[in-house]
Amino acid sequence: MKKLLKILAVAVTGILFLIIIAVAYVSAALPNVGPPEEIVVEVSPERIARGEYLGNHVMLCVDCHSVRDFSLFSGPIVPGTMTAGGELFSESEGFPGKFISPNITPFNLQDWTDGEIFRAITTGVRKNGSPIFPVMPYLEYGKTDPEDIKDIIAWLRSLEPVEATHEPSKANFPFNLIMRTMPQKANLAKKPDPSDQVAYGGYLVTAAACAECHTKFENGNFTGERLAGGREFEMPGAKLSTPNLTPHESGIGNWTKEMFVSRFKMYGENYIPEKVNPGEFQTIMPWVMYAGMKEEDLEAIYTYLMSLQPVENYIEKFKPNG
Repeated sequence: MKKLLKILAVAVTGILFLIIIAVAYVSAALPNVGPPEEIVVEVSPERIARGEYLGNHVMLCVDCHSVRDFSLFSGPIVPGTMTAGGELFSESEGFPGKFISPNITPFNLQDWTDGEIFRAITTGVRKNGSPIFPVMPYLEYGKTDPEDIKDIIAWLRSLEPVEATHEPSKANFPFNLIMRTMPQKANLAKKPDPSDQVAYGGYLVTAAACAECHTKFENGNFTGERLAGGREFEMPGAKLSTPNLTPHESGIGNWTKEMFVSRFKMYGENYIPEKVNPGEFQTIMPWVMYAGMKEEDLEAIYTYLMSLQPVENYIEKFKPNG
């Protein structure tokens, strides 16, 4: 009996030692995506204009790096907070910790090099080498054209500095370790010619990170068919499930291109968001932001989505609690 206890003690000690080694390695050696590139982005009017378009209406930097008012439909941006950060992603919404979006105006980025910003957007690694929580879809951004990322950087450099600071984000254990394994080297690709509507639409879907929300996600992993919907989000007094975007009748199979484009454009400049009470239909879809996307880009996205394999997935989009 004593011999068996000794063997168990040695085994447990060995396992604990291996765990300590593994934790130490993950904490010290990861993430490992390489050093930032030594690049200097020209802050030209052309780059700023393209970056502003991408940041406000396609890649939606403003979606997370501003505070959204979810007392109104679709959570429009609170005036005065755009790009100044401060949006909270907490445990009450199902996140593994407390994450606060940082200020991305020159006030906060003035000490960052262009290469450090480029690495953060495309790999999820901060200036200090720590990982970014993947609510920012850097795995998708890492598949875009480097020229588009440089346009974003030029736009960020052109913003008016906003003096706003926020407390650091903090992930719960063990996600604080898991998060260090998530960043990876970018797999950048050239933007397709817009004349190839399927390829260009697919590129825009990646840049807009549509699959991040419109794919079922459970226990830290995507478990459903890409873009077939079903990811759940906790809303005040209810649960939201994202819709199916594949060309099945349970998705957008019965939609025309005109219907698809007009669905976005109805939230344009003249739209006034309605008041939403807890338990009433609400969405995280930033319609007002996407409404500014060019019609030809929305048409390309539609063409790409209609080229996908149809997936049957009927979604109950909104379930009030109780």
